[in-house]
Amino acid sequence: MIQVKLFDYEHEKDLEHEMNMFLKHIHNREIVDIKYNIATSGEDDDNQIYCFSAMIIYEK
Repeated sequence: MIQVKLFDYEHEKDLEHEMNMFLKHIHNREIVDIKYNIATSGEDDDNQIYCFSAMIIYEK
């Protein structure tokens, strides 16, 4: 069965850490794909908000 795990963080290091923790429990052959996205919002550099997100598609 195909499943997904979604991640969404304001800091890229948090995203990296959580994805690595999840991937420790998944065998390489189970991973189907990994999607990654960065989004920003705000009017100027001082108030800009970043959103780092990823989706791991895997077969369980």
